[in-house]
Amino acid sequence: MTIRLYDTSARQIRDFTPLKPGCVSIYLCGATVQAAPHIGHVRSGLNFDIMRRWFAYRGYDVTFIRNVTDIDDKIIAKAAEQNRPWWSIGYDNERAFDEGYTALGCLPPTYEPRATGHVTEMVEMMQGLIERGHAYEAEGNVYFDVRSFPGYLELSRQELDNLQQPAGAGESGKRDPRDFAMWKAAKPGEPTWATPWGRGRPGWHLECSAMAHKYLGTAFDIHGGGLDLIFPHHENEIAQAKAYGDEFAKYWVHNAWVTMAGDKMSKSLGNSVLVSEMVKQWRPIVLRYYLGTPHYRSMIEYSEESLREAESAFARIEGFVQRVVEKAGVVEPSPEVPLAFAEAMDDDLGVPQALAIVHGTVRQGNSALAADDKEAAVARLAEVRAMLGVLGLDPLDPHWAGEADRGEDLHGVVDSLVRLVLDQREAARGRKDWATADAIRDQLNQSGLTIEDSPQGPRWSLGPR
Repeated sequence: MTIRLYDTSARQIRDFTPLKPGCVSIYLCGATVQAAPHIGHVRSGLNFDIMRRWFAYRGYDVTFIRNVTDIDDKIIAKAAEQNRPWWSIGYDNERAFDEGYTALGCLPPTYEPRATGHVTEMVEMMQGLIERGHAYEAEGNVYFDVRSFPGYLELSRQELDNLQQPAGAGESGKRDPRDFAMWKAAKPGEPTWATPWGRGRPGWHLECSAMAHKYLGTAFDIHGGGLDLIFPHHENEIAQAKAYGDEFAKYWVHNAWVTMAGDKMSKSLGNSVLVSEMVKQWRPIVLRYYLGTPHYRSMIEYSEESLREAESAFARIEGFVQRVVEKAGVVEPSPEVPLAFAEAMDDDLGVPQALAIVHGTVRQGNSALAADDKEAAVARLAEVRAMLGVLGLDPLDPHWAGEADRGEDLHGVVDSLVRLVLDQREAARGRKDWATADAIRDQLNQSGLTIEDSPQGPRWSLGPR
């Protein structure tokens, strides 16, 4: 089946046809590193990590570019506020983003270019646009003339006459207030680079147009990012690139936000949930499940209750995996995922529908275990591992091995203590004192343990908190 994706520019789901057979090129707008990442930031990275994994499963050779915006107004403002060098702010937060992506199991991009490393390419693009009549210099700034490009606003579908272009401080000399800055003239205390129009620094939109051109050429398959980037960022990227002569992106894919009380999670609203803090409270694989399993185009309303539900759901999957491994040893993933899972993923990355297949297979595997059908249980686990691998959620993957080891030293002690309590429960059951047996089980559940009665006797596992 052909992979199909919702293309924002077409406002519909389209069959994916690569520019080069067997290959897919993806540019994702990455971090602006003025602060450490919250879970809303890394959701985009997770969604496109799953896309990248699915294309690879389908046999495509994937080139995945995720940039770093390490110079812009917000970084400069943070540097002034904290009395630190701008590059220090950027570097520390870039590392925090890398740690967040890695903690949640995102594969590293093919290339991860920084904006400050590509000023030469930006200057070349501006020179070309000025020569073609699409840009102009004014008082050391360089602006894009939006009226010179007939296709402007086709992505966001706005009316030019009603447009209010966001503008930064010091953007003087514009011919039209709707024109946007590609290059900003030098200001006291700000970082600058030399150009034919004087010293200054790049505008945000120019950075991505230049880096996409550098690493993916004049045309590439998919441009991704959050919904909030459609305008002005992606709209202005398109104008610059196409006016320069590039075909640019063939498909535009946008992920929805993580919200709190209905508002987009953002640092400016003060409602951020930092990844560095979340991974102290929740297992990273559970955070990945929580952020990566809703459909990429659906909003996630953050709450601890929904996170606990995700933890419980993943525990059911992980419990099945562990039980089969205990019974049969490590089982390798199947070479292919079940057909229904593949059909769901091919249909605009339908992860919720695909996840239903995972849980259904887990239930079948648990039934096989209950019937002591080892062969069927092993077969189901092989399928489950294949599907979880695509989603980056296989608990047996080496990436997550450290999670299993974190409590290894205490496991034996805890097991001995729990066994003492379970022996008391078994004694109560033996004398048919069901009230005491149930009370012991309930107390263990309240302590965060799940008790399961099996033909081999009671067993415990960590349950939802």
